Amino acid sequence: MFNFAPRNAKMNQSAEEKIKHAALRVFIQKGSANCTSREIAREAGMNVALVNYYFRSKSKLFALIFESVMQDFLKSMVQVFSSDLPIREKIRILIEREFEFLGQHPEIPNFVLNELARNPEAIDGFIPVLNMVNESGVFDEARKLQERGDMRQMDIVQITLLIMSNCQYPFMAQPLMKVIHGVSNETYKEHLTAHKTHAVNMVLGYLFPNDQL
Repeated sequence: MFNFAPRNAKMNQSAEEKIKHAALRVFIQKGSANCTSREIAREAGMNVALVNYYFRSKSKLFALIFESVMQDFLKSMVQVFSSDLPIREKIRILIEREFEFLGQHPEIPNFVLNELARNPEAIDGFIPVLNMVNESGVFDEARKLQERGDMRQMDIVQITLLIMSNCQYPFMAQPLMKVIHGVSNETYKEHLTAHKTHAVNMVLGYLFPNDQL
């Protein structure tokens, strides 16, 4: 599921990967504070001694998984904003990649937000990655476009909310939306595919109104 780094022999890699994926499922369902290493071992179909052997403790296993999730969550943003493309194209690609990533891992936004709510300091280790976005110059580019009247006047917090609400909330709201509209998983996935196009058009149309003239 994620780019967890392998270790030693092939047999060991297989055991470690099973534990990591099982731990992610348990952490998503119960949160890191409300589960035990024994529950993770049971989910992986192994004994708790193996979990402790490979990862020493539940907290170290969680730190490894949370770091991997956050890296996957942030790396596309850094890659896109560090490119030489115009900001309008950067935003379009960012939205499309976000939908692609969340289509494969729809549980990740809730997992990240829940863990940050429990432990806000967990984000501290990713400040250098977030700083890379600032250092890419994308915010300066946005300010210049706003000064010229080519981009709607919005601060970066509002722009972030606009993009995140259109990209992440549709995946977070999936259980509710399926009940409200009585649709299946497959049908809702079709709606998400259509919403990607709507999200791109809505966000870009709002941020760059002059492009519509």
